[in-house]
Amino acid sequence: MMVTLTVQDPGQRADQFLARSLDNLTRSAAQKLLEGGHVLREGKALKKNDRLNPGDELAVLIPDPAPVEILPQDIPLDIVYEDGDVIVVNKPVGMVVHPAPGHPDGTLVNALMHHCGESLSGINGELRPGIVHRIDRDTSGLIIAAKNDAAHLALAQQLQDHSLYREYETVVIGGMKEDQGTVDLPIARHPTDRKKMAVNHYNGRRAVTHWTVLNRYRGYTHLQCRLETGRTHQIRVHLAQTGHPVLGDPVYGGVRKGFPELVGQCLHARRLSFVHPSTGERLNLECPLPDYFTATLTRCQRL
Repeated sequence: MMVTLTVQDPGQRADQFLARSLDNLTRSAAQKLLEGGHVLREGKALKKNDRLNPGDELAVLIPDPAPVEILPQDIPLDIVYEDGDVIVVNKPVGMVVHPAPGHPDGTLVNALMHHCGESLSGINGELRPGIVHRIDRDTSGLIIAAKNDAAHLALAQQLQDHSLYREYETVVIGGMKEDQGTVDLPIARHPTDRKKMAVNHYNGRRAVTHWTVLNRYRGYTHLQCRLETGRTHQIRVHLAQTGHPVLGDPVYGGVRKGFPELVGQCLHARRLSFVHPSTGERLNLECPLPDYFTATLTRCQRL
């Protein structure tokens, strides 16, 4: 499948541009495309260190995915919406989205492969079939997968232009002074701990989180968060940066005793809205707060 991209800003490296422009591809996947000669400028293959100029048009050939070697597993799915193009699932806490070192099976991808068979898109290669965006293992809620490459590209474009709406609810430590606000801080991989992300003004990617207070408790605040961008750990990093980490978050300083129902961060992807890739109609989907979240709110009310 061929994708055409137009460069707007000067001086970008080819691999960096691809990683920023094709959110459905990881940085390593973008570099593999360049190494394989799949990215052309004026008919010539680009290398990852090549610099781009405004107005450059790149032809990106996305090769057919490698044969998938992930075992389909009959794992129950809470399906919120499904048709021939997309499937939206309410992911439980503790489920990893796709296989990775230490998590070779039991993932959402394993379950989707059993449920959907061979109808998942393959743009992300053999480790992430169908997955358009991701949420963390200990974050619950709505996640969308594409059943064909055309739907995948259309949804990835909505991620890029921010028309794919994602809304979360969370409980944070401490009392937020304002009723609403926006965190606009760039995020990159932590310089020393590769499992973490961090605010980085030098080489971070732009990240924007809008938040609104839903309820206030003694020592805690129930928030609604809307993602304008979708960086790894974005809400967790941004709220920790404000001094109000997500309750239960073991990575960014949100661990507190007295909440035994939490196995990770108290963060739920509550609402999802996108333009259907075939019909052009906007779908607005919602799932209820899970038991761990409502139990946390009840405990906060009793403090």
